[in-house]
Amino acid sequence: MEKKNFLKLYFAIGFVLAFLLWTIFLTVVDVKYIEEWGVSIGFSTVNVAIKQLIGSHLTLYVITDWLGLVPIFAILVFFVLGIKQLIQRKKIFKVDKDILALGILYFFVFSIYILFEYVVINYRPILINGMKEPSYPSSTTMLVACIMPTTIMQIKKRIKNRIFKNVIVITIIAFIIFMVIGRFLSGVHWFSDIVGGLLFSASVVFAYSYFFDSYKS
Repeated sequence: MEKKNFLKLYFAIGFVLAFLLWTIFLTVVDVKYIEEWGVSIGFSTVNVAIKQLIGSHLTLYVITDWLGLVPIFAILVFFVLGIKQLIQRKKIFKVDKDILALGILYFFVFSIYILFEYVVINYRPILINGMKEPSYPSSTTMLVACIMPTTIMQIKKRIKNRIFKNVIVITIIAFIIFMVIGRFLSGVHWFSDIVGGLLFSASVVFAYSYFFDSYKS
């Protein structure tokens, strides 16, 4: 079990390195200005071909945008749980370690989101409300793929009814798949944005899973 858990740490390190390399390569490999969309993009041959294939589906964009509030709701639930434990137990370090780790995870994810709002790797292939917006990594993909898998870990720990637990877990997995595919097919991101979001998310989830299994309350 211990060896298996250490594999998660190695996967976390591997995925974060993959994310960093992917990000660097995106700024130097096959970078071209695409006149049709008025932006420069790395991996342009692949990105443009996929973008032309899928087109744009703004209804799907709006749906996935609103459903992006679901991970925010999950964050609020665990924030309230942490505050409740803090009030009951009087000291912050008596709050469940996995809940404290969630707080660190949330802070880290939002810090990366803010960082890439200022360190712009590329812009969306479409204008949003007439404005160019940073596109890398896909923030919705990142939020869903970071928050919802860690939510599953918490649900498996805290909900005892097996049927109810399994229904929620399956629903969340279906939600993650829908959101990632939906965000991709909406056409508001380049293919490389989705990949970047997934690589980053995988590193975060594996790191949290390693901690979760190592320091269960």
